[in-house]
Amino acid sequence: MKGKKTTLMLLLVIMVAAVSVSIGRYSVTSVSAAGEGYEELKSFTEVMSMVRKYYVEEVKTKDLIYGAIKGMLSSLDPHSSFMPPDAYKEMQVETKGEFGGLGIQIGMKDKFLTVIAPIDDTPASRAGIKAGDKIVKINKESTRDMSLQDAVTKMRGAPKTSVTISILRDGWEGPKDFTMIREIIKIKSVKSKVLDDGIGYIKISQFQEQTASDLSAVINKLTEDKIDSLVLDLRNNPGGLLNSAIDVASKFLPKGKLVVYTKTRSGEKSEFFTDGDSDFTQPMIVLVNQGSASASEIVAGALKDWNRAIILGTQTFGKGSVQTVIPLSDGAGLRLTTAKYYTPKGISIQNTGITPAIVVKLEAKNGAKEHPVLREKDLERHLKNEQMEQKPEEMEMAPMEVDEKDDIQLQRAIDILKTWNVIKGVPKGS
Repeated sequence: MKGKKTTLMLLLVIMVAAVSVSIGRYSVTSVSAAGEGYEELKSFTEVMSMVRKYYVEEVKTKDLIYGAIKGMLSSLDPHSSFMPPDAYKEMQVETKGEFGGLGIQIGMKDKFLTVIAPIDDTPASRAGIKAGDKIVKINKESTRDMSLQDAVTKMRGAPKTSVTISILRDGWEGPKDFTMIREIIKIKSVKSKVLDDGIGYIKISQFQEQTASDLSAVINKLTEDKIDSLVLDLRNNPGGLLNSAIDVASKFLPKGKLVVYTKTRSGEKSEFFTDGDSDFTQPMIVLVNQGSASASEIVAGALKDWNRAIILGTQTFGKGSVQTVIPLSDGAGLRLTTAKYYTPKGISIQNTGITPAIVVKLEAKNGAKEHPVLREKDLERHLKNEQMEQKPEEMEMAPMEVDEKDDIQLQRAIDILKTWNVIKGVPKGS
């Protein structure tokens, strides 16, 4: 009987019924255009006036303005976006880990809306949606030139309502329609179990509001089970909330340790420290891969810089920017990249990611398919890393999914911790 499938995918840019990859900091900002050199808006108002007056069909002014705002933000980095009121409300619900949708993680690849991975036990996974599928239509509307946020909005919705997506898959002659019924998708961000020889295992799938408290509960349970070491799995974790990342790091580091600091364009620096005393001091290995992004990289970077854990796997995604979510007066929202973040040692991981101390790549076995590895540096309009020049590299390949028994990254971590425990038990002078 085959082992449980472990989906090992790449870029988790934004999720349908899942958490956004961006790190969000909620703030209310008063915005004024007065006196800031906005004379160029004259051309905009002229065009809008012409469209309203002469366009072949009647167009609402708000639709024109929202379209212009979306176009403006699409010229910035790939993580800045505009959210109309409905999308902004959904984003606020997202971080709580429960909402209506299909259960698909999506991203943009080669200008196609592409499935990154279906979430287990959701309408998408049960319908047979697979990683790498291209979504060419949503309810018969072409996804060509459709933004990720718009696609998410169209696929999410009230439970028990239907949505049809047209899928184009490698090897198919043409697209096929999949009609699915939306459900409440509950994302449990922390899972745990005991592995061989008292080794604990914790998988964090994303960083949401309840992640840190859920983590505390599973650590207490594993402690009761008398584990003596831990594997923390952050593979394919797209990130989430900044404060959640700080709280998670606080579970493994002493109080008052710097976890990350951010720096704005003007050089304003904000530092974030662990809060609370951690009782968990057992040896740790952190698993990462090309899908570990944003908040995952913050946690991995802090544990690495403070020599708290061994990082094992492959180079992480490399998203070193912070998005501030700004509510607007009409109920819409703005997700704007406002700063870059740095590890405790002052290292920017923008475009470069976290380098594991032990590099272990997964292998495609038994004819399993591989796909190109996509990272921050491969995204259009990505921000540069001011600390180093990014050199062009050949596109890596990675298996789409592997059987649990073929997960050599996890097996290597277990072997190292077993050896660690053996050495720790050898009397000095032996």
